[in-house]
Amino acid sequence: MKLYRRRFLQTAAAGSLAVPMVARHLLSAPPSSRIRHASFGAGGMAGSDMVSIGGHPNVELVCVAEVDQSRLGMLKQHFADKKVAVYQDWRKMLDKEGKRLDSVNVGTPDHMHAPMAMSAMQLGLHAYVQKPLAHDIYEVRRLTEVAREKKLVSQMGIQIHSAAYYRIAVKLVHQGAIGKVVESHSWSSKKWGDKGPPPDRQDPIPPGFDWDQWIGVCQPRPYIQGYYHPGNWRKRLDFGTGTFGDMGCHIFDTVFEALGLQAPLTVRSEGPAPDQWNWAINAVIHYEFPGSQYTADKTVRVHWYDGDERPPKEVQDLLEGKPLPDQGSIIIGTKGVLLIPHVAVPVLFPQKVFKDYKLPRDPGTSHTNQFVEAILGKTQTSAPFEYSGPLTEAVLLGGVATRFPNTTLEWDATNLRFKNSPEATALLRRQYRKGWEVPGLS
Repeated sequence: MKLYRRRFLQTAAAGSLAVPMVARHLLSAPPSSRIRHASFGAGGMAGSDMVSIGGHPNVELVCVAEVDQSRLGMLKQHFADKKVAVYQDWRKMLDKEGKRLDSVNVGTPDHMHAPMAMSAMQLGLHAYVQKPLAHDIYEVRRLTEVAREKKLVSQMGIQIHSAAYYRIAVKLVHQGAIGKVVESHSWSSKKWGDKGPPPDRQDPIPPGFDWDQWIGVCQPRPYIQGYYHPGNWRKRLDFGTGTFGDMGCHIFDTVFEALGLQAPLTVRSEGPAPDQWNWAINAVIHYEFPGSQYTADKTVRVHWYDGDERPPKEVQDLLEGKPLPDQGSIIIGTKGVLLIPHVAVPVLFPQKVFKDYKLPRDPGTSHTNQFVEAILGKTQTSAPFEYSGPLTEAVLLGGVATRFPNTTLEWDATNLRFKNSPEATALLRRQYRKGWEVPGLS
């Protein structure tokens, strides 16, 4: 770090690998240019995506699958005058409606992203899937492969990827504003973790809530009010992916694109390990990636912190007294430093060097409209699985690393394994419970 700081200060005082080409497939529009759409989930982010996609003038929302019938408020509010079929069992929805659908969005808890998306994609349906793309790395790889093989339009729900502030930040790095990148630091103040076993009780299942459908591919367990549904599943190993999985695909995304990153070479956790039930908080995760045309060296170090953890003081000092936002990234270059708050205008340092620097312009765009327009053959998606798959794999590798504190894991992306840890490799893929096998994943 001191070497990097000296290099930056010296360059500021004085005044590889190419980014991977992303195949973004376009299909011809349905004959009537009417896209028939289904939503997996009707509340939370699923509801938000359902409303946004379903509000496009070329989209007809045909059906939704929602295990909790108390979460249909957004559907009733925005589609009260439409005939939208409602299912609790998503498999029955696909069996009955699949042949007349064109696209789906998936916004359920993380553990069901891949089973739902894969089942829809096997029917030839275009897929918009919320972050993280899947719960396990093997699932992510398979979704990426099937989207490519079937030439489907795909988009991961990292909507900030299409927002002006993040696009400007990427442009600043690509235009060389801060020179070649030396390293980066990203963080989130969220605390999606917990300690100890679930409460030793079984609560009554609320009316209209199909608990078995909610558990899905995971192993059965008692329903506990508020412990899993509707939000605390993010803390649980079987259902969520912790703080990094929740926010990393947003915050890490800008760094990933700006630096032209691919698969990491190594990943190392120096934070606490999860217990057998829950993710930990206060993660400190270090990556080494192959360098690119935007980096100073043949490899580049990338760091993640969450909970109460933050970048080292010497990194924070590069912001010249400006306090760290609750979430964001710092990218250190040979000519300057870029602060990327989540989500706000990026800031360049030293301020006296960049006081007259004009930020590039970018109006941003609608992430969901981009998905619809790509299906219609009018544009391309900016976060297809060809891009968001490797991004998600990198993020989820951090979660695997937390199971093996203070161990540098060597990653073999081609063969989907760790070179030096069969134990870590075993965590890349889980077994679905009997009766919930999914073709293409099981």
